[in-house]
Order: sequence, then C-alpha cells, then structure tokens
Amino acid sequence: MQILKTTDQDFSTKFQAFVNERREATVDVSGTVRDIIADVRVRKDAAVKEYTSRFDNFNPQSFRLSETFIAEQAAQCPANVKSALEVAAERIATFHEKQLPQNIAYTDAVGVKLGLKWVALPTVGIYVPGGRASYPSSLLMNALPAKIAGVERIVMTVPMPRGEINPVVLAAAEVAGITEIYCIGGAQAVAALAYGTESIAPVDKIVGPGNAYVAEAKRQVFGRVGIDSIAGPSEILVVADSKNNPDWIAWDLLSQAEHDPSAQSILITDSESFAQKVIAAVGEVLTNLPTKEVASTSWEKHGAVIIVSNLEESIPLLNQLAPEHVELCVDAPQLLANQIKCAGSMFLGRHTPEAIGDYVGGPNHVLPTARSARFASGLSVYDFVKRITYLQCDEQALHSIGEAAITLAESEGLPAHAGSVAIRLKEN
Repeated sequence: MQILKTTDQDFSTKFQAFVNERREATVDVSGTVRDIIADVRVRKDAAVKEYTSRFDNFNPQSFRLSETFIAEQAAQCPANVKSALEVAAERIATFHEKQLPQNIAYTDAVGVKLGLKWVALPTVGIYVPGGRASYPSSLLMNALPAKIAGVERIVMTVPMPRGEINPVVLAAAEVAGITEIYCIGGAQAVAALAYGTESIAPVDKIVGPGNAYVAEAKRQVFGRVGIDSIAGPSEILVVADSKNNPDWIAWDLLSQAEHDPSAQSILITDSESFAQKVIAAVGEVLTNLPTKEVASTSWEKHGAVIIVSNLEESIPLLNQLAPEHVELCVDAPQLLANQIKCAGSMFLGRHTPEAIGDYVGGPNHVLPTARSARFASGLSVYDFVKRITYLQCDEQALHSIGEAAITLAESEGLPAHAGSVAIRLKEN
C-alpha cells in the first residue's frame, strides 16, 4: 500500500507511475478464445455442448432452462433476499425510467423537415457469471434498463458448474422478467449469443461481466454484435476529511478490495493523522474479514493513501485517476462534485457508502473501470437504444440548400453525388 504526499518533491513522478499502473490480468487468452469462437461458429450446439462438459462438468439435455426449473429454483431463494431484490428492482427501474430519451422533430427556416427518433435494440444477451462469483444484483442492473428501453427479446446465459446454480440468480431473473435462460457460460456462451446455434438465436448486443475468457470473447465478437464494455478490476476512491469515523472509511475501502486481488482502493485526505487512523482501521477490519485473502492482496498491492494540503487539491488528482466509484465524505460534497469530470459514479456525503449504489441506490452499478471514465459512462437505458435521423426536403427546400451540396460534392471529386442533386434542380 503506497502513501503519497503532494508536498514531496517526487510526488508528480510517483503519482504518474501510480496512475499508469496496469492491474488487469496479463495472461493472454486471445488464442484460446479465438479457437472456441471459430469452433462454435462451425459446429454450433455440438461445440457448445462439448465445452460445457469440459469446462463446467455438466451435460444438460437442453441448454434452455425450463419454466418449471426456473420457478423451482427461484422458490428456494430466502424470502428476505427475494424482498430485497424487489426493493432494488423498483428503485433501479424508477431511476432508469427517467432516462428515456425524447424524439426530435422540427422544420428549419428553409423548410427542411429534420428529426431524430430513438428505437430499442431488437434483442440483447446478458451474460451472468455462475458458481461462487454470481451477482444477482448485476443481473438486475443489466436487465432492467434493457426492458425499460423496450428491448423485445432479452436472453440470459449463466453457467451451471456441475449442474449447480445459485437460486438467487434465478429469483433475480424472475423479478426482472427474464424467461429465456440458457445454462452455458464462458467464451462459448458469448460466441453462441453473437453467431447463434441451432437452439440459440443470435442477439444484437451482449452485456454483463465475466472472467478473462468472457471479456476477451466480447472483445473479439465486437463488430458482429455490440458490447457494453471490457470491464477491468473494480475501483474506489474516497475523499475524506478528519471529521469522518476512520472505521467507516476503512470498510468503504475494503468493500471494493474484496472483489478481486487486482481491485484498487484509494483514500485522499488532507489529514496525515487521519490517514494513519484509517490505515490502522483497515488492518483491524482485515483481521476477521471472511474475504481477507482477496481484500488484503488488493489493499497491499494496489491500494494507496494520498495526503493533500487541502481537499481542493484532490480534484485534479481524481480526474486523472478517473475512478469507477468516488465517495465524497466531506461537509459540502456538492462543491467538490461540481468539479469532477472523470468518474463512473459519485456518492455524496458521509452517509452514502458505495455499497448502497451496488444494490439499492437506483443508478447503475455497471461502471467504467481502468481509467475509462475519462471517456465512458455507466450502463444506462441509452445502451439499449439507438438513434435514427431523418430529413425531408420539398422542392423549395431542395433549391435552398442544393447548390451548396453540389459544390461540396464536386470539391470532393464525387460527380454522382453532385449529379443526384443537380438533376432534380434542373428538372424543377
């Protein structure tokens, strides 16, 4: 765990090295994934069945889960968990409903009718990790914006290692209204969604988290289908003053560290004594944390405490780090929030831990990682719609703007472009 001070002479050098640190897995799986995708494209169901048997030790009679099986498994979800899923779903849906974009239609000064209409993607595939690393909350975050956008067919794939599945995942699917579910995973599931097989119709876009093979498969099928992003290890940056309870901040930092050994937790504070209290508190929490092995590795290898002279000094640092999650644990968080340009999602005030956003806050928890918040945003309704523009000229409108179009077409050496306009102007 690094401690950096802006007052140190070599701070800039150390900070830039920290910003540029690569935390993603360095194992190259591209060749293996390429072979799997090629095989699925040729052998379709037969290839998917073979990989499912090899990687998941599972040989299902049918890839698609029956409505009866889904209902039986979902019924095993504890009642309090099902209730929490419903609370989360309602809040997520309410927030995302407010994102629905409006069409544009107007007639300009010369009589040209112009517009833009939003249409939902016809079909979307959601990849849901299986086994121990299953996150029902992510299913809600991916499925509900798609439904609200108006996607007609939403397909879900989830691996079932040894034929086992977390009932909460299927309960979440039930809450989200997802009924077309296939018990496959890995690169083979991504290939099946992208190219289709005898039993799985292809989709137009694939979203959802997965391991290195899933991420690489999404990268390779991009272009054939759309994807949400290539997700990296989770990140949290907490800006906190000395008025905070150091135990609270310690738990917040570890809430992301426990995701992955490559996750990153950063504290920026204007108090060195408070920083030391937080570091000590992290050590105390780790003593009995069930996820200690993962969280401690993340904190020790990738964590950092940055001590600034004043909290305003944190803003340019934060914008360079472009973290997935930002907590502003200060008296007037909105003042700092107004200056932040690069972050996935912000959590304002001392009583807004990032974990609230992971589950029941409302905004999406699928967020840009690996500094990509410099140019990317979190998942939303906008990821499941596309824009189609249109315009309409009558005779008078064409005469008003046609000559300029002809001039530009000729300047680009495209005579047919120019001619298609000119012939209409001549005949009228």
